[in-house]
Order: sequence, then C-alpha cells, then structure tokens
Amino acid sequence: MTIPQEQFDDLLGRAALAALFYYPEVAVDDDGRKLQNDIAYCLEPVAGIANEDAERLRVVVGRVITNPTAHRSELLALVIELAPPPAE
Repeated sequence: MTIPQEQFDDLLGRAALAALFYYPEVAVDDDGRKLQNDIAYCLEPVAGIANEDAERLRVVVGRVITNPTAHRSELLALVIELAPPPAE
C-alpha cells in the first residue's frame, strides 16, 4: 500500500506540534500524557504503512519529539525514503 505524500506531511506537522508541546516532566509524571501517546498520534496519518517502516518511524518520531534539533533531519530523510515521489 502506498501512503500519499499528504499523509506524510501530516505526520511531519504532528511531530512538530508534539515536539513543541513536549515537557519531559509531564511525560514522566502524568499518566494521561505519555511520549508513546504522542508518537501514536503522530503516526495516525500513515497507519497503513508496513510494520517494519512503522517501527522505524516510531523510533525516529520519538527522538524528534524529545530533541527536535538533533533528529529532525533523520525524520525528514526517512519520510523522503518512504513517501512516493511527488507528482509532476
């Protein structure tokens, strides 16, 4: 199944939003808001992706949420790899 580029764009937007609102203290102390919940939210647009690719994205999205400066290029590279080429 090919996931459209727009859905990957949605994933990137969600990851940016999750990173913006990430607070390590809240993720550790608050049972209602955990990093895994944020990761699941970010991956919703690409729910039909292969399990292996979903796991790769899950790891990288988690890194981006907790440290966007260090890992955003890694997420962009993975999205470019997994997303279909843009239509001309």
